[in-house]
Amino acid sequence: MLQTTTIDFLKELKLNNHKDWFEKNRKRYENAKGDYLQLVGKVLAGVSQNDPSVAAMQPKDCVFRINRDVRFSKDKSPYKTNMGAGFSKGGKKMIVAGYYLHCEPGGSFIAGGMWMPEAASLKKIRQEIDYCFEEFDGIVKADSFVKQLGGLESGSDVMLTRPPKGYEETNSAIGYLKLKSFIATSSISDAELTSKELVPKIVAACAAIQPLVYFLNRALE
Repeated sequence: MLQTTTIDFLKELKLNNHKDWFEKNRKRYENAKGDYLQLVGKVLAGVSQNDPSVAAMQPKDCVFRINRDVRFSKDKSPYKTNMGAGFSKGGKKMIVAGYYLHCEPGGSFIAGGMWMPEAASLKKIRQEIDYCFEEFDGIVKADSFVKQLGGLESGSDVMLTRPPKGYEETNSAIGYLKLKSFIATSSISDAELTSKELVPKIVAACAAIQPLVYFLNRALE
């Protein structure tokens, strides 16, 4: 669970997203960061029981910086209004499938899979799905996957309107082959952020995502 002081800091940061306010409240930020690190440590311990590939990671290697990269953004707000952490074999900077924890008042979630892989990786994933359609279909239709995550994201922003090159509309896996991302998410309410049930909820969601993560990484290897 997170402390209410961490949630309050993030709420106030959203209303005061500028350097002067942040520097005046840096001690509060450091406390919030420490609180988030302890949460990530507990999540890592739970997730690694089911997925040993993340067992060697340390919380500090998972948590993303709060500073935003504003070089190519119209929004010049200097800070993120969330605390995020990525768990994947090799660390958060490795371009592989994994898990992501996003804590932000009003918009928290746990996600897993692979977001918008580059062309070469996407080609490998599609080939693996084509070759192992029944296996992949079983993973994303498993009771635990559907119960925890609702299924793969399949909105217009992550799906092609036409079959990708090399595949026909009649392919039995075409609904998956059109995807540009392979992501599933589970929302976290504000009440859950400060609940003792937060870590078990995150760990259970990651356990449901784990077969998808393994499938995607097998494709990339």
